[in-house]
Amino acid sequence: MNRISDTRIRLSLTAPALCLILAAGLGGCSAAIPLPSFISQDDVTGSIRKPISPLSGSLDAEDWRRASGALGIALDPQGSGAPVRWDNPATGVKGSFTPVGEAQAVDGLICRAFISELGGSHPGQSQQGTGCRDKSGDWTVSDVKPWKKV
Repeated sequence: MNRISDTRIRLSLTAPALCLILAAGLGGCSAAIPLPSFISQDDVTGSIRKPISPLSGSLDAEDWRRASGALGIALDPQGSGAPVRWDNPATGVKGSFTPVGEAQAVDGLICRAFISELGGSHPGQSQQGTGCRDKSGDWTVSDVKPWKKV
């Protein structure tokens, strides 16, 4: 055999083997690399975490759990309309919700405006917003902005 045909035979035999090796190596296999507990996935990807509370990005989950309970009591249409206070002794954060005006039906929801106060170890903030209760009894907060005292 001459040199050219010998090279063609070797290439024809090794090309399929090479393709199989590449396919196996580059196939859909993946491996998860665990991150140390002090690095969150958000830190790695650079994404911005959604705040737990619509009132302040610095409230933690327990702060917001306590605050949202007070919010539901304050905005209840059957309630007295008096301010409802809450606190979290573990973080030192506290606050209150004061309903403003009467509850109104809006698009099948019961909505009521409020003023919130945050304090304690948290920098004092006054905000106004609207809370709406759906048929399941869950409250959602919208239109939160700094409260401008008149």
